[in-house]
Amino acid sequence: MRPDGYITDPDHPGLAALCRQLAESVPPPDDTRAWPGRQLQACADHGVIAWFVPRSWGGQEWCETDIVRGYLQLSAACLTTTFILTQLAGACRRIAVAEQSVWPARLLPELVAGRRFATVGISHLSTSRRHLARPVLRAEQTPGGFRLDGFSPWVTGAPHAEVIVIGATLADSRQILVGVPTDAAGVQVAPPQTLVGLSASQTGEVRLQGVQAAQEWLLAGPTENVMQQGSGAGTGGLQTSTLALGLAHAALEFLEQEGGARPELADPWREMQAEHQGLCNDLLDLAQGRDVCTTDNLRVRANSLVLRATQAALAAAKGAGYAAGHPAGRWCREALFFLVWSCPQAVVSANLCELAGISD
Repeated sequence: MRPDGYITDPDHPGLAALCRQLAESVPPPDDTRAWPGRQLQACADHGVIAWFVPRSWGGQEWCETDIVRGYLQLSAACLTTTFILTQLAGACRRIAVAEQSVWPARLLPELVAGRRFATVGISHLSTSRRHLARPVLRAEQTPGGFRLDGFSPWVTGAPHAEVIVIGATLADSRQILVGVPTDAAGVQVAPPQTLVGLSASQTGEVRLQGVQAAQEWLLAGPTENVMQQGSGAGTGGLQTSTLALGLAHAALEFLEQEGGARPELADPWREMQAEHQGLCNDLLDLAQGRDVCTTDNLRVRANSLVLRATQAALAAAKGAGYAAGHPAGRWCREALFFLVWSCPQAVVSANLCELAGISD
């Protein structure tokens, strides 16, 4: 029987209760040792991981609109935990559609319960690294599967993962996705990077040297542009914008609270709050398949707002906000994440033009 706090839809009161719990235990922005294990287990206990998993494997199989609504609330409470969840969700999606692989049966029920953790190492397939003459992670087909050599540069939570959904490129430019156990021979998880923010996500490099990936570990491919194939692709184009808007909400809520005794904050808050609501409306329209704007356009505007909203919160907090430990300073650091994580070049260029004062 599911507990009372088990979240079955984005309006369930258990989601608000979970968000309060997460907000009370946000890890510091630069401590790589502060892995939010208790927070992630709380998410599993409340049914969050089940959002991304088919009912046949013990999940709830939420629609994309409901997932977006859930992410908006979670990321306002704790961006680090929510970011880790997106990487776990990415692994769940890719594993769930791999009908010929051993991983759905072995992993999905365990992941839903929070007893195991999986993540993804795929960023190099969709960033500038994919244009290198020699791919950073190479695959060679063998009689029993594939040999993997190279590295995945940005893998979140790798020290805690039992399986990583890894992307690799063959000599003919086709790509594969394969579930690789972290205890397989030749897999080396490097110490996590200390980042400007979100260091507790324990994101870092995973190296693979002569890793023999069995055929039964294969999740997708070999094919061109494997990330664009199948229903497991999900809505990654909306995911990062969703987290940005969640963080912006936290900053704007702080600004509203401060404005209760400071009338000069009312107009800035009102303008940014209206902008935030419009962006959330566009986000939900896109999640429902209505082409009100492009995903890049949404990302440009979400990036802009989260940077301005967090800095407005810092300005409102004054000197107290600049002291280590104040949420406004942490929000400003976390907002920088959106300028670099999975950020298409068109979005980078548009944000640079805005920063230079030459945007349309």
